Amino acid sequence: MPVAFIQEFRIVGDDRSTTNYDAVTERLNVDSDPPVGAVIHTAGFDEEAGVFRIFEVWETREACEKFLQERVMPIVEELTSAGADAPPPERQSLYELHGLVSL
Repeated sequence: MPVAFIQEFRIVGDDRSTTNYDAVTERLNVDSDPPVGAVIHTAGFDEEAGVFRIFEVWETREACEKFLQERVMPIVEELTSAGADAPPPERQSLYELHGLVSL
């Protein structure tokens, strides 16, 4: 069953940098090594909600969790151990989708 995954990072002051996101994205190298089970990935600022939001759709919960555990988290841990200021998301959610239309 397809699932949606959301992470939201609070915008602090007038900071609109994407340094942490860009560093993780570069290391993931999804263009050459796409994650199995990923349907779509989006990321951007929602000024009205005051967050930088990552929204993804995955074929299954297991595919999403495997990608997070095996590929994303090791990079995040590496960056934070190297001194990067990478606060955890204010909100993180994974939920089953009732419907998915691919156009």
